Amino acid sequence: MSHDAIRDAKRPDPDKVLVDIADYVLDYDVTRSQEAMQTARHCLMDTLGCGMLALNYPACTKLLGAVVPGATMSGGVRVPGTAFELEPVRAAFNIGAMIRWLDYNDTWLAAEWGHPSDNLGGVLAVADYLSRTAVAAGGNALLMRDVLCAMIKAHEIQGVMALENGFNRVGLDHVLLVRVATTGVVTGMLGGAREDVINALSNAWIDGGALRTYRHAPNTGSRKSWAAGDATSRGVWLALNSLRGEMGYPSALSAPTWGFQAVVLKGNALKFNQGYGTYVMENVLFKVSFPAEFHAQTAVEAAVTLHLQVKDRLDEINKIVIETQESAVRIIDKTGPLSNPADRDHCIQYMVAVSLIKGNLTAEDYEDDVAADPRVDVLRDKMEVKENPAFTKDYLDPQKRSIGNALQVFFKDGTKTQRVEVNYPVGHRRRRDEGIPLLKAKFERNIATRLSSTQCEQILEICEDQRRLESMPVHEFMDLWVVGKNPTQRRKILTREVNKLRAQ
Repeated sequence: MSHDAIRDAKRPDPDKVLVDIADYVLDYDVTRSQEAMQTARHCLMDTLGCGMLALNYPACTKLLGAVVPGATMSGGVRVPGTAFELEPVRAAFNIGAMIRWLDYNDTWLAAEWGHPSDNLGGVLAVADYLSRTAVAAGGNALLMRDVLCAMIKAHEIQGVMALENGFNRVGLDHVLLVRVATTGVVTGMLGGAREDVINALSNAWIDGGALRTYRHAPNTGSRKSWAAGDATSRGVWLALNSLRGEMGYPSALSAPTWGFQAVVLKGNALKFNQGYGTYVMENVLFKVSFPAEFHAQTAVEAAVTLHLQVKDRLDEINKIVIETQESAVRIIDKTGPLSNPADRDHCIQYMVAVSLIKGNLTAEDYEDDVAADPRVDVLRDKMEVKENPAFTKDYLDPQKRSIGNALQVFFKDGTKTQRVEVNYPVGHRRRRDEGIPLLKAKFERNIATRLSSTQCEQILEICEDQRRLESMPVHEFMDLWVVGKNPTQRRKILTREVNKLRAQ
């Protein structure tokens, strides 16, 4: 690139990546896919359920609420499972952090990994804000149908960009894609024109990306549980700025020397093998059975299968062989001391060891008391983790998207268990019929840890009915999740819902 080209101050046309996202956000009708709309409903349920379960952990709740005491907003966005009323940027952080805290919400695996439902933090906060603002001004509320549509688009943006672009390869965390997806979608929700969406998106890319070091030894820590909340709230902030008329940067990605691709990707352009539609929501992976990093889901399932064969022979084990995909070897093959829950839920050996011992794996199993069981580290030390090239190949195959693991236990006397291979976890699209009833049961269990029985009953009834959920005003849906309010106020919310039910 010549010096003259670099110093040319002529404003270029916007990068195609920005334009394509803006056109998709503003023009594409996702309701054409009934499967995507229905899956979005299940995703909404599962995602909020994960947030309710996380509220039982003080490490999560200590970060919630206003940035400083008293900085609340009367009539503001409701944070589900709490009594908080906040402005939308902070509310987005709260909701996003809750959702991601236990590593239990949905997953997308490709060249880049991630959790597309992380975007619900920004989507739900903005939807509730817009709905309450409109009603207060005498206008029409947003409907939950709008939320489901926004979820599908956020999933699609994040997931399609992840198909061919591995930001982890250059040390950046996948929450970069959460920020970009949230920014584009909520700018559209806020009424932004094409130029507004492009401007906001350009700023999202200019932000660069967070380092993945907080997800890996020796720095693994709790930031990985709130990083998505930070990203989705940043997306809301950038969108609001764009709607105030803040300028954008048309070649934020492609500018020589200073653009994202030049700085972060060493001059390589972002790659795309398909356009935006509803593919990601239709194929998203649910964590149905275990709160485990998704590359290990099928390894845990295999360990649970072997539990009865090994539970009374733990002292006799000589070796445990785990066959997995290359991505799992790279990110969750971990030896040595594990200092906190964030360390443990990203260690395939830890997850397999606990599952072999207990025959199950829950969020509580990452806490210190379970980790202190000496049998866990004894088993970890006997594990051999290796890549199975066939698992890696099928993992990257767009027609399969498998997440295969195999497990076999060898004993000191020369005997061994059968080799248990699981290619598709229960949360995979290929196991939807089996998985959805379990997903609903997970949702019911999770919300019961935080909400009253009356609230649970109301929410379950609404969420079970696609048409009814889609037609419900967003702010009324959010009111159902209020916890800690004055009992009289909460009773009024529930009475209103009961009366609506009777009227129907």
